[in-house]
Amino acid sequence: MDQFSFHNIEDIKAEEKRLYDEYKRKLSELKKIQKENEAVGQVFTKGLLPLYSLYILSLGPTNGNDIANQIGERTQGLWIPSTGGIYPLLKKFEKQGFIVGEWDDPKKKFQKIYSLTPLGYEELNNKKNLLQVKIEEALEVFKIIYGDLYS
Repeated sequence: MDQFSFHNIEDIKAEEKRLYDEYKRKLSELKKIQKENEAVGQVFTKGLLPLYSLYILSLGPTNGNDIANQIGERTQGLWIPSTGGIYPLLKKFEKQGFIVGEWDDPKKKFQKIYSLTPLGYEELNNKKNLLQVKIEEALEVFKIIYGDLYS
């Protein structure tokens, strides 16, 4: 049906229904893609972000924005975590005694610089040891799936 060849009200209603059904189908597809992306993102934010943030802090004191930037640089822009995920993590680490945060200017409280504590170094090493096998397994699974899908 040409989009301008409506002869009566039934044609218009049929076209409205068709467009509405198409809209619902496409919206459903987009929601599914969004959920899949969120699930993949959670592997990074829940599993790797705590470990990698501790690693970045082991390189020297820094702030939350710089942690996100360093991760982005180190992953060549493939993963740039949100500071909205980093700052709650830093607060949690601070409560757990893994890091200490100090204001760069205690009067202005503009920027908090975080440093790893001895307990934080211990946690980094524990997390590295715990996750090493899982990360290696994940890499192998990705290689197999990639090979199956794209070779």
